[in-house]
Amino acid sequence: MISRRQCLKLGTMGILAAMIPAAMAAAGAKRLVFIHGRGQAGKDPVALKAEWLDTLLRGAQAAGVSLPDGIDVVFPYYGDRLEYFSIQDQIPLTSDIHTRGGQAQDEFLVFQALVAEEIRQRAGVTDAQVDAEYGANPRQRGPLNWEWVQAILRAIDKHGGGMNQNTLEVFTRDVYLYVTRAGVRDDINRIVAAQLTEEPTVVVSHSLGTVVAYSILGSDPRRLKVPLFVTVGSPLGVRAIRDQLRPLRFPSIVDGWYNAFDTRDVVALYPLDADNFPVSPSVENNNAVRNQTDNRHGIVGYLNDAAVARRIVNALAS
Repeated sequence: MISRRQCLKLGTMGILAAMIPAAMAAAGAKRLVFIHGRGQAGKDPVALKAEWLDTLLRGAQAAGVSLPDGIDVVFPYYGDRLEYFSIQDQIPLTSDIHTRGGQAQDEFLVFQALVAEEIRQRAGVTDAQVDAEYGANPRQRGPLNWEWVQAILRAIDKHGGGMNQNTLEVFTRDVYLYVTRAGVRDDINRIVAAQLTEEPTVVVSHSLGTVVAYSILGSDPRRLKVPLFVTVGSPLGVRAIRDQLRPLRFPSIVDGWYNAFDTRDVVALYPLDADNFPVSPSVENNNAVRNQTDNRHGIVGYLNDAAVARRIVNALAS
């Protein structure tokens, strides 16, 4: 907003020049796109959209702001399609592995072991706690030893602050499919991108959805306009995931990137800063969220946060 004193100093031409960026944002920020994460198969997308929107409205109320009228809220749904690919690919969860299963299974084990080890260290799970889960097993510890990987996941389940073993296994499998299988990524991107238009749009994404959104916003050939890209509970800073997305770039169609996370959320291990996600311009990080869901990762505990909701509402046109 330009003050009266600034108006007097700028004159007519100066005022117009100063108002152009704000006018451009206001002219089109009438769309809000929610991009969900994994674990949504079999759910009603209409009900999911309502839950996200209702939660955002509660967060906005806590922040003392209101969602503007006339906002077009869109919820691209890919949950069933991701589940289809997980079944087709036949990569078993670590807890279901009992023998060596070939190259595809081994590649997944290595990926999962890398993610699990980062989570373990970040969550403060000790070597001794993992050893207690592994017991007297004589097999050499390493990423291709499914029993060792399973011991890490069990230790995280017991001592890591809320994310249970099955959730971690399914999460890493689904992320693995998305970041390593071009056909899976392209199909899911197509579903989500079909709901994006060239109208300026605020994009809000969660968990695996932040990876999907980042992939689309960095590669879509259209003239998309995104005044604000919001990521919550994002695993983009995890090395095993980040390295599949290189070269890393700040999407050129994005004006501002806001990343919010709870430091107790073991999926959102790291801020998206110069050390963990080096892009230019830099990502704005908010590590002050206190997500009240059981695993500190649920979308409800992010969208009802006053600071997160205020940031989204302020990016939308009045």
